[in-house]
Amino acid sequence: MPAEGASMPVWHEKHLRAATKAAGVALWSWNVDTDAITMDERAYELWEVSKTHGQITFEVLSRNIHPADLERVRSAFSATRSIVGAYEIDFRILADGEVRWISARGQGDDADIADRLMFGIFLDVTQRKQAEEANELLAGEMSHRVKNLLTIATALTQMTSRTAATKEDMAHDLASRLIALGRAQDLIHSRPGRTSAAALLGDLVSVLLAPYDEKGASVRIRVSVPKMNVGERSSTTLALVMHELATNSAKYGSLSVSSGTLDVSCSAHDDEVVIMWTERGGPPKSADTTEGFGSKLIHRSMSAQLGGTIAFDWSAEGLVVTLRMSRERMAN
Repeated sequence: MPAEGASMPVWHEKHLRAATKAAGVALWSWNVDTDAITMDERAYELWEVSKTHGQITFEVLSRNIHPADLERVRSAFSATRSIVGAYEIDFRILADGEVRWISARGQGDDADIADRLMFGIFLDVTQRKQAEEANELLAGEMSHRVKNLLTIATALTQMTSRTAATKEDMAHDLASRLIALGRAQDLIHSRPGRTSAAALLGDLVSVLLAPYDEKGASVRIRVSVPKMNVGERSSTTLALVMHELATNSAKYGSLSVSSGTLDVSCSAHDDEVVIMWTERGGPPKSADTTEGFGSKLIHRSMSAQLGGTIAFDWSAEGLVVTLRMSRERMAN
């Protein structure tokens, strides 16, 4: 800023051109009667129009306007003939095989537009628009995640309330389920410096079952699965199913006694993944097990989210649960 009392520097044409170039501003004028458009060099570059093309009109420039925006821009330009004051519109153009956002701003000298000319600028606002779109996507994703979390929390609360004998039992069981899901999500969500939002199936299962291996030294949990990714979307569903199986096993199955064992194995054939949950050494099947294992939520989740099924087979030796799912769906 010049000192108080000092005169402003004289701006010459070369200074103005340097300033507009530095700001990425392209200049234009438009004769509203003849449709003739005059542009500076920067505008020709922005629109990818050759300076040898001849007379430039809106129809010439419209060839580069994104088809989805063309009619909106055409109507807006036609309406400027009667606009009093400033005019501004943002739209997309196709340049260099890419979509770029342009902001066209202009104004006539008065209501009648002096000498029938409108003057204005073009600005490349692609980066600003991309940032706005990224923010909108992030807001939408956050909203989606919050809704999913509320849905899961509601389902877990209903599930826990059906089997808990006291409010203390319900609070403990619900908290343990939520903590297990939290551990699973910690494996999946990307962190700084980490590009992949996927976890290994073996890691996910081991993390979920680790608390149950602490009930007694004789309880043995073995996890044997091939190296296979579980995607961010499917991790919550698979974690919920695994945790429900473990919870029921700890209450009624092999993990409820010190001599019980649990083996989790996996195989993949083409697009199908099969997980075998095998319990041995537990008490005989009781009526109490039907409620947890027959949960509609688990069956619905396996079908809708993982494109698969879950089946239970009780025998004298124990329980075998077979989970079948789409490999592609599991990786997403």
